[in-house]
Amino acid sequence: MWAELLPVGRSASSGGYRRFAWNSADAECRAWFEQQARDRGLAYELDRNGNQWAWLGDPQAAGAVVTGSHLDSVPDGGAFDGPLGVVSSFAALDELRARGAEFTRPLAIVNFGDEEGARFGVACIGSRLTAGVLSPEQAYELRDADGVRLPDAMERAGYDPTAIGADDDRLARIGAFVELHVEQGRCLAEGQPVGVAGAIWPHGRWRFDFHGEANHAGTTRIEDRRDPMLTYANTVLAARKKAKQAGALATFGKVAVEPNGTNAIASLVRGWLDSRAADERTLTELVAEIERAAAERGERDGVRVELTRESYTPVVDFDGPLRDRLAKLLDAPVLPTGAGHDAGILASAIPTAMLFVRNPTGVSHSPAEYAEEADCLAGVAALADVLEDLACHRPQ
Repeated sequence: MWAELLPVGRSASSGGYRRFAWNSADAECRAWFEQQARDRGLAYELDRNGNQWAWLGDPQAAGAVVTGSHLDSVPDGGAFDGPLGVVSSFAALDELRARGAEFTRPLAIVNFGDEEGARFGVACIGSRLTAGVLSPEQAYELRDADGVRLPDAMERAGYDPTAIGADDDRLARIGAFVELHVEQGRCLAEGQPVGVAGAIWPHGRWRFDFHGEANHAGTTRIEDRRDPMLTYANTVLAARKKAKQAGALATFGKVAVEPNGTNAIASLVRGWLDSRAADERTLTELVAEIERAAAERGERDGVRVELTRESYTPVVDFDGPLRDRLAKLLDAPVLPTGAGHDAGILASAIPTAMLFVRNPTGVSHSPAEYAEEADCLAGVAALADVLEDLACHRPQ
């Protein structure tokens, strides 16, 4: 399975992946998922939000145990973030069948769409829509860098965008969701190969619009310029400084410039801030401080600054009893994480938990992202143990 997925959406130049929502690589990944489901005799289903499901047992029965992750990537991302969870889910089912496990609850494997938000700027779109955290009206307004609206992209890919929205009935039938993921850090580097997630830091994405005045780079005096690039650059530095002081994280990882000419002073710079902190108060104060720093510098530069919050996820404490049950079952450490996941989105609606597989480098969202084969196999065995405990035993 791993070998089949490796070439899909991989850039020959960077070695990273470009599996974005509703593009051709995404379609190949979806076709792969459907084939894996059918090869195992599972009931394949596409839900109203474009998420894929593979069912063992009655999809309409209550108390289903669900596992899975996502198959899309960030721009030039690594091979493990997302796909490891999906591949491991199918492998864990194979392991349980080899053990002769008898299922007493329905089991489903899911591929949530557009988890990374690389195309439309909002992470976890598939799970957000399902949980009602993102409304259809909000989704309809999302556009990619080429101005293509999300519903138009769905329609071009052969999906019906008019059906998207909260799926309360589906969530009501799920008793637990467990997502396996490569660790995005190094807490497990010197210890066990598998850990259990404790909580996800609150995090969000904010768009800063720096409005200046386009002009000629070779004829405009320094004192006559209203250059938004200066304000943007100073805001990036301020974000780093203030995040370090707060013990938090702030990253400007995406920028768009108009008119984007080498010999032209920009009229507009858009910078996207990703910020995360251990608690919501710290995060709120940090973003406010970055906004103040941007506005103060903008006033000096003759640049107007606008801030738009594009997405936000509050602190996620995974289901306590489920988390503790898994940690005890696997004798595994409980780890915090600063990364968002579909499991975090669903945590407000259903009991969720996460397993992390050791990443020796700690690198993620990069072609250097990695996990040893032995650790991946340990993750499969751990997930199989968890699913057997949850879906193959009568509730106590």
